[in-house]
Amino acid sequence: MEVREYSSYNEEEILTLYSSVGWTAYTDHPGVLKKGFENSLLILAAYEDDKLLGIVRVVGDGYTIIFIQDLLVFPEYQRKGIGTVLVQQVLERFRHVRQIELATDNTQKTIRFYKSLGFQNMSEIGCCGFIKMSSEMDGV
Repeated sequence: MEVREYSSYNEEEILTLYSSVGWTAYTDHPGVLKKGFENSLLILAAYEDDKLLGIVRVVGDGYTIIFIQDLLVFPEYQRKGIGTVLVQQVLERFRHVRQIELATDNTQKTIRFYKSLGFQNMSEIGCCGFIKMSSEMDGV
């Protein structure tokens, strides 16, 4: 497996990846997803030869905060260490950044995964998170 920057957006492979994990909020609006990719701080992709296995997408300023926006691995390649390697490479590249955040599904599997990489639940450090979802996307 090789990890490299994802620098050339391939809509077909990205929509296939997002669809494979059921992230239809993205695939329903492919133009918005493409803009998200174009405006990301960093996108790393894992490949076997030239076959995409998964990606991690990072947003933020790269100095005071980054947010791991997306971590996706094709289902048939999950639980093989690909997601771990992708996140570890992000953590290494941004080791100087004080806040590295993410939001994820509230399942034991995902909680265990991120805790194994050194993440803490915000409530464990006296914080909480907030989100405001836009209704603008309904008409896109």
